[in-house]
Amino acid sequence: MARKARQRISYVLPLANSPGGHRLGVNGLAVDSDQSILYSGGRDGVICAWNLNLDLHAHKVDTNKVDTHSSSPPEDTSSNSNSRRARCYTFRSQVQAHTHWVNDVILTHSNAALVSASSDLTVKVWRPQAEDNQSSATIGLHDDYVKCLATPGTHADWVASGGLDHKIRVWDLHGNGERLQIDAGEDDNSAKGSVYALSVRGSIMASGGPESVVRLWDPKSGKRITKLVGHTDNVRDILINQDGDTIMTASSDQTVKVWSMTAGRCMYTLTMHSDSVWSLYSDHPQLSIFYSSDRAGLIAKTDVRGSADMDDGLSLALAQEQGGVNKVVVAGEYFWTATSSSSINRWNDVDTGREIQIPDSPRYHRGSSLGVRSKTASTAIKYGSPEVNGEAEEKIPFDCILRVSNRATLPTSKFRELEGASTLSGEGARKPSEAFLESDLGVIVPFHSLPEETIEGQHGLIKHVLLNDRKRVLTLDTAGEVMMWDLLKCVPIQSFGKRHLEDVMPEVNTTESVANWCAVDTRTGRLACVLEENYCFDAEMYADEADVEEPIQFRDDQRINLGKWVLRYLFDNLINEEIKQDDIFRTNLVAHTQQSNGLRRENAPLSIQLPKSPNYGWERNQGGNETVITPRPANGNIHAAMTPGLAIGVATPAAVALNHGTQAQNHLPSTAEEGTDLDERLSHQGQPRTSNDRSADYFSSNPTLFGQHDNDSKGATTPGGQAEGLMHEPNEAEREEKPKESGSLFGKKFRMNFPRKLGRSSVEVKPAVVDEKAEESDKSSEREDRIIEDNLLGVIQKLRTDYQEQLENTITEPLEQGIHPSLPSETPVLNIPPSTTIIIQEDRPDSGGVVDLYRGHVSSVGRDSDLIERTAPMWLGDLLLLNQIPVKETVKVSFVLQPYQDLLPSIASADGNARLNANRMLRAKKILSYVAERIEPQSQYPDPKALKPEEYLDLYCQNQPVPLNMTLATLRVHVWRTGGDVMLYYKSNGRRPELGQETPVNIPFEASAGSEYSMPRI
Repeated sequence: MARKARQRISYVLPLANSPGGHRLGVNGLAVDSDQSILYSGGRDGVICAWNLNLDLHAHKVDTNKVDTHSSSPPEDTSSNSNSRRARCYTFRSQVQAHTHWVNDVILTHSNAALVSASSDLTVKVWRPQAEDNQSSATIGLHDDYVKCLATPGTHADWVASGGLDHKIRVWDLHGNGERLQIDAGEDDNSAKGSVYALSVRGSIMASGGPESVVRLWDPKSGKRITKLVGHTDNVRDILINQDGDTIMTASSDQTVKVWSMTAGRCMYTLTMHSDSVWSLYSDHPQLSIFYSSDRAGLIAKTDVRGSADMDDGLSLALAQEQGGVNKVVVAGEYFWTATSSSSINRWNDVDTGREIQIPDSPRYHRGSSLGVRSKTASTAIKYGSPEVNGEAEEKIPFDCILRVSNRATLPTSKFRELEGASTLSGEGARKPSEAFLESDLGVIVPFHSLPEETIEGQHGLIKHVLLNDRKRVLTLDTAGEVMMWDLLKCVPIQSFGKRHLEDVMPEVNTTESVANWCAVDTRTGRLACVLEENYCFDAEMYADEADVEEPIQFRDDQRINLGKWVLRYLFDNLINEEIKQDDIFRTNLVAHTQQSNGLRRENAPLSIQLPKSPNYGWERNQGGNETVITPRPANGNIHAAMTPGLAIGVATPAAVALNHGTQAQNHLPSTAEEGTDLDERLSHQGQPRTSNDRSADYFSSNPTLFGQHDNDSKGATTPGGQAEGLMHEPNEAEREEKPKESGSLFGKKFRMNFPRKLGRSSVEVKPAVVDEKAEESDKSSEREDRIIEDNLLGVIQKLRTDYQEQLENTITEPLEQGIHPSLPSETPVLNIPPSTTIIIQEDRPDSGGVVDLYRGHVSSVGRDSDLIERTAPMWLGDLLLLNQIPVKETVKVSFVLQPYQDLLPSIASADGNARLNANRMLRAKKILSYVAERIEPQSQYPDPKALKPEEYLDLYCQNQPVPLNMTLATLRVHVWRTGGDVMLYYKSNGRRPELGQETPVNIPFEASAGSEYSMPRI
């Protein structure tokens, strides 16, 4: 059974004052020669547009014919030109189109649209000339990485894409979806059917990939025409000439092959490269002039015009990049190269019609003088005048010449001006190919040593380390700078300059053990944090350790859920917008219901203006904008909510297996937390709990707010813990009435308990009227037929259904709001930068990839509420609108607690069991409080000035004193550092000398219905 696709939330931390440009390597290039604009797609998911400010039509060599009688040489384009240092380009615009690498880009629609293919599985179109050019539109979707694009021409209305899902898909550029799908590996059942190269011309579409085969397809019907076999490695790029009878392919087998469609076979194998050939480019109709680049960084230009045999063409090494060249494009007298660097280099093109400079070596003179004129001599490009304006034209150095193929001959036509050149015959005559093979060309020296201009990129993040507190991240960028970031506030904290990441980490790391709650990556050059439902609520921190901007009074043991905290304020504007929409809906619903029943008086107000409540640091009025205030509890209490789940329970002894009959004798009593009455803040979160749950809580003996019992209140929950509230053991009557609390058929269908509103109690029973049974049955059936969406909109639908049910019972009473987000006392205010990017993604297990469903910013989520309602998961809606998170089993740590050298009384039970377990977040000082209550008699009137247990007791592990705020999880990972139960020892520090003479308190054990190893209260 296939795993269901699930949504996840990602947010990308903004970079301060980020200028335009790429931050990681560039994979795709495209040039608009008419407007002199260069487009680039990078591994950072960004597409950039650059104004080249060059005339790309001036002095362009005619590639359609060979003029052997031209008397004017081409313009000097050597690398020694004085214009190299002059900056011509300017940044035009950019768009964050993808969340993964951009693998290819191509211009369509008369250069008005740029289509991009990405590893985020999408094919998108960006219209940079449109008014709204800040976003790109998705036109297609693959099941795996999309590697290449092809279009039959710039005026075509469709584009083809190939990917690692073994599919070639044809997409309509007008948004009409997929036109055609071709399975590239279906016929041969090939496991290597991935498509890395794609080209279209006329009625032919060619594709290639790791299976080393070039397949030809009909782009209209999708039927396979034939396949070309000859390469021995991955086919990386494909070109088709204008007539469609010649195909050129580049492969990782270090060759460029030329195929004849008429003959159906390979005609030439060109070997000018000594490494994997990655890219091809040609704007010549017959591919007579083409450019190629390889993994070693070499860019070659090959000219076979006028040659009867391509082996007799001329190939030049134009330039050498520092790394592999992913893409090369040519326009006018220039060519641009894309590499793993974030910068793009512009180079001057070299005219292959220049003369070749002969090296001062007798071997080359002898080779040319003895050689017979080759078949290329009659068609070689020759300029009539060797000088221009009195200066000699720069010749092509002989060291730039590459050997086109294994059968290539020396270009003897270039040496006709040498003195003594003659044609000899006889036994001593040698062929020019022999002279070429005998000669030692030595090391190839590219024509250009430096680029003419560099379009500078920016520095992106390439490495990261998540610190132990799971709140801070160290990053390393391409410039070698180390930076520390705050994942909660989404801002950089500190820069450490250019240092090794491994050297900085020990300086800033802490001794903590916090559960993983997010996944961090830097694959797009920025720091991204990914949150998924199954783990984003696992991590907590103590509130007294939180760095909050506004002072809030917390309980000593209050904890904050990290995932809940950051999600609450990433979508703060969305919550405010939903509250506005909810107010409008309730007002309209009440007005419509009252009009239908004739209960509304004339000129009655639609809403009541309530007096403004105190601020308490909650309203965030920035720039004078009005903000919606989250509803406060009806009782007005603003104290911090209590943190549940901190119970210490007796664990089963390791050596003895207990049965159910002996468990009652192995319960130890728990402590009364500090013996003070602490106010409890009840939040609208969690599930109702019974009295069975409260026995497992470490702190639950607290007075009710204002001395009252509120049976409708729900306690705040902690992931892995149990809800804490003031509950009592239900009697028989209450147990019988309990199922009626959610007795509606709608609630039964969706297994949900709607909050009881408007004074409805659990004992309310709607009187049954025989005459209305049919009507009630119809209403119930109508509720069952309602479809609840499995997204955030489904949460809103449930709330609105609850409103309607309330009005059916109590039409005259005001309708209480059902949206209850978390308050600052539970999640303190975070001022997250408005430019922080928020992405809602869907993880598709069938394809192994992630698809973007929504992309926006913190400042725009309110405006995009309609789209987010349809794309966000339901668990996010429960968190934001109802303050509910998924309940998970508490992670506990088992430990053995014994007195150090038996200097103090033991806390073990009667059978000697001192093995306990507790929440992994329990602090050491709470363990000492537990010890103090077990070994000391409790006074009826405690002295407020008396020492606290942590002031006169010490806790040791591995002969090391344990810090008071260290949690059990940290203790186990960083101090105990081994398997089995953690051994802890307590001792007196001498501040109470009489402690050793006191006898332990004998407390009777009682069985608890809530937990197998829970303890009764003292």
